[in-house]
Amino acid sequence: MKYLLLKIMEKHKEHKPYQCSECLKCFTEKRNLVKHMKLHTGDKPYQCSECLKCFSRKGNLVTHMKLHTGDKPYQCSECLKCFSRKDSLVTHMKLHTGDKPHQCSECLKCFSQKTHLVSHMRVHTRDKPYQCSECLKCFSIKGSLVTHMRVHTGDKPYQCSECLKCFSIKGSLVTHMRVHTGDNPYQCSECLKCFGMKGSLVTHMRLHTGDKPYQCSECLKCFSIKGSLVTHMRVHTGDKPYKCSECLKCFSIKGSLVTHMRVHTGDKPYKCSECLKCFSIKGSLVTHMRVHTGDKPYHCSECLKCFSIKGSLVTHMRVHTGDKPYQCSECLKCFSIKSSLVTHMRVHTGDTPYQCSECLKCFSVKGSLVTHMRVHTGDKPYQCSECLKCFTERKSLVLHMRVHTGDKPYQCSECLKCFSRKDSLVTHMRVHTGDKPH
Repeated sequence: MKYLLLKIMEKHKEHKPYQCSECLKCFTEKRNLVKHMKLHTGDKPYQCSECLKCFSRKGNLVTHMKLHTGDKPYQCSECLKCFSRKDSLVTHMKLHTGDKPHQCSECLKCFSQKTHLVSHMRVHTRDKPYQCSECLKCFSIKGSLVTHMRVHTGDKPYQCSECLKCFSIKGSLVTHMRVHTGDNPYQCSECLKCFGMKGSLVTHMRLHTGDKPYQCSECLKCFSIKGSLVTHMRVHTGDKPYKCSECLKCFSIKGSLVTHMRVHTGDKPYKCSECLKCFSIKGSLVTHMRVHTGDKPYHCSECLKCFSIKGSLVTHMRVHTGDKPYQCSECLKCFSIKSSLVTHMRVHTGDTPYQCSECLKCFSVKGSLVTHMRVHTGDKPYQCSECLKCFTERKSLVLHMRVHTGDKPYQCSECLKCFSRKDSLVTHMRVHTGDKPH
């Protein structure tokens, strides 16, 4: 009895006479020191008969065996959830009580578990004690290291029961399962749109708030999505990490490579529901559909003319601004459209890539070949609505229509006489200039 009393007194005095020779940690009882020493020696005398996993403590083996037996003797009195370990139940109960006894001394944030506080403190200390043995990357949380190691091992332990797809992270599986269940538990409070991932909702909310937290350090441009900033930075670095295995062309965006590969495969997965025409790019299908719907959503602010394609509006605006950003490197002539410059360059290079299959005559412009082919086919697609006369070229119809309308848009600056054709005005001007070209 006296000995027991002495033992109790020693505990009250926090006397710890048993010290570990390795790490100098002290214990009140010798048996605790014996258990502790196994951490240094690596001794694990208790083995699971099912999976052969070994433990340094018998209590840990007893708890582990419940994974195989499915035994969960500890039940929550609030939600009836069961646990195999008593301490897991104690921790769980804090969800119901709201008890968070562990407070951060830096920011005063509170936690229900001590381990969560320990992990949180590393935000302030920036301590990352867990290092990957393969790439030496460091982590503040052991679980993050465990997950990261699967990048090297290729391990994907979480499998979808529906399509058998595997994942390295449990959270990814949970999110993936919503593809099958159709569950979208995260709802926008502004427009009520629902999302399967919380991160998607957070990103979406920035449409309403206008928040763009990711800023480029080079040009200070801001983005609402981190991935958009990463992609944008390649404009400055010139980095093009995605390479085509066929022609070795490189791209800064993975989606651009995926689209480009269809040039080699001939894949056109986007089909028009009206005329069944197929496209390799979704945007091309969207634009094409406006042929059927007649939709022209892009309006010129100057003349109110409408366009079905944004690029057409951009080009049209140059009529009002006079902007000609494409310059010929040979004669310095400028053009408002890039294709016009490309066509013009053939004047200098002599390139005539479009050849008639009938007479082998070559042309520098595709439109000229199309018009020329009508000589062989006899096609005259442009008809006068007044006299029904037909023409092979649109410009011929435009000139002919002036016979009916009496329009004479070309005026002599000397005598103010008007003409329906420009060449007629040129011929007339020689009366005033005295020029005799022949």
